[in-house]
Amino acid sequence: MGLRKSVNKGDDALGQKVSSGHEVREDLPRYDNASATAADELAVLGYDDELVRSRTTREVTFMSFVLSSVPYGLATTLIYPVSGGGPVTIIWGWVAVSLIVFCVAISLGEITSVYPTAGGVYYQTFMLAPVSYRRILAYICGWAFTLGNIIITLSVNFGTTLFFIGCINIFHDADGNGIFEAKTYQTYLIFLAITLICNAVSALGNRWLPILDTGAIYFTFAGVIAIVCCVLAIAKEGRHSATYVFTDFDPISGWVPGWAFCVGLLHAAYATSATGMILSMCEEVKKPATQVPKAMVGTIVLNTICGLVFLIPLVFVLPDLTAIYNDPYAQPLPFILRAAIGSEAGAFALTVPIIILGIICGVGCTTAASRCTWAFARDGAIPGSKIWKEVNRSLDVPLNAMMLSMIIQLALGLIYFGSSAAFNAFNGVGVIFLTLSYVMPIAVSLLRGRRALVNASFNFGFFGVVANVISIAWCALAIPLFSMPTALPVAVTTVNYASVVFVGFMAISAAYYIVRGRHHYRGPPTEGVDEAERRESSFVGTGPAL
Repeated sequence: MGLRKSVNKGDDALGQKVSSGHEVREDLPRYDNASATAADELAVLGYDDELVRSRTTREVTFMSFVLSSVPYGLATTLIYPVSGGGPVTIIWGWVAVSLIVFCVAISLGEITSVYPTAGGVYYQTFMLAPVSYRRILAYICGWAFTLGNIIITLSVNFGTTLFFIGCINIFHDADGNGIFEAKTYQTYLIFLAITLICNAVSALGNRWLPILDTGAIYFTFAGVIAIVCCVLAIAKEGRHSATYVFTDFDPISGWVPGWAFCVGLLHAAYATSATGMILSMCEEVKKPATQVPKAMVGTIVLNTICGLVFLIPLVFVLPDLTAIYNDPYAQPLPFILRAAIGSEAGAFALTVPIIILGIICGVGCTTAASRCTWAFARDGAIPGSKIWKEVNRSLDVPLNAMMLSMIIQLALGLIYFGSSAAFNAFNGVGVIFLTLSYVMPIAVSLLRGRRALVNASFNFGFFGVVANVISIAWCALAIPLFSMPTALPVAVTTVNYASVVFVGFMAISAAYYIVRGRHHYRGPPTEGVDEAERRESSFVGTGPAL
């Protein structure tokens, strides 16, 4: 453990100077990422190197892009901004949320450059929080992060299911109705098949996933270019003016205009929610302290541009908003393409790249969710952790954790039998959990004066502080916002169950903590923790004793 940063007299545990005469506190370990190997860095942070480090900076960036899969995410949730204001919400809502998430990526990138593990924000919260509160805060963050990963994966696979059904119904019968009136059980069976495929590819093809992610990049841009060129060139029903595209605001969701715009932001928030999921891959890249932060920040820039290239042409050929909103399949992209192309077969052909991208996105999210679940389980924070923390050596994946994630997804998918708005709940609660987990280490770091970032390889200084504040404010808005129904009036079958799922899972985690966790859960196995706890009460340092 020679890589541990020594603490000399006059330095506090985070490498900061303290006034002479004060006791020096030995705090949690960190490393010098300029000279350490990835395995050594991980050992300093308290873990063995159990997964194969096979991803380069380019490959982890591509995976980060695939996790977001902007054209897919924007296509499957386009109904939200369509009802929440139309063009202004679609275009400017995307820009606004992208800028906010850019701040989140910068904030997480700074912290990840200091603590890069598969535990992600969970581990970071533990390391940054005060000794007296680090276990409970990390426990809450870990559950939010793990459930957010699992539920976002569920929403991706369920979204692909609904999008696939909507695309099939581009084709109409003689009466003008879609040719596949999917029953509830048929919808669930398609979702089941997609989920099984994504898990099989992730588990059995782990070594080839970087190649799949790389191919997905080129495939995505080819598909987007094809859609953009075709809809603008053909524009069967004509084109709108630039004034309409960038300034028209016509909410039809039933909410008052301002709030309708905000509710419509779920579209953009969902497409960017996977920003921090790439943290779960830190133990499968060669230089995680630099590669992962670069991938997060760079992907947001790439996603923003790709999203605008995808959305603006669609708004130029947007049909009547009410007609889109009343479409029984609630999938605007197939509706828009059929109207713009004037050919059912042509419109369906343009949706094929988005369907395939949805499958690839599901594989990426399945992979990230399994790593997150495994990382949380190895610290004993999940019931049955001894089972879920095992790594399958023949496949080089945490197979048991992947199966647990899949089982939870399939169980939650049963909500669809009781509510046709289940997809809204999955989207909303997934964004809520992930946003909450992202902001916890950011908030703790900011409240403690960002001291852990003094020697970080990524430290944005004053701009980093601004990014932290914006990230925290976004979390405060997102939690109540995405618990709201997407439209009024609310019926039993259209109510947003995001708040129910959120409260339910937090209650389960709290109950487990009370019954067992508080007695057995110790947090990450980091050297120096016990010594830090013994000294916390007697330590006298500069600034507030947070």
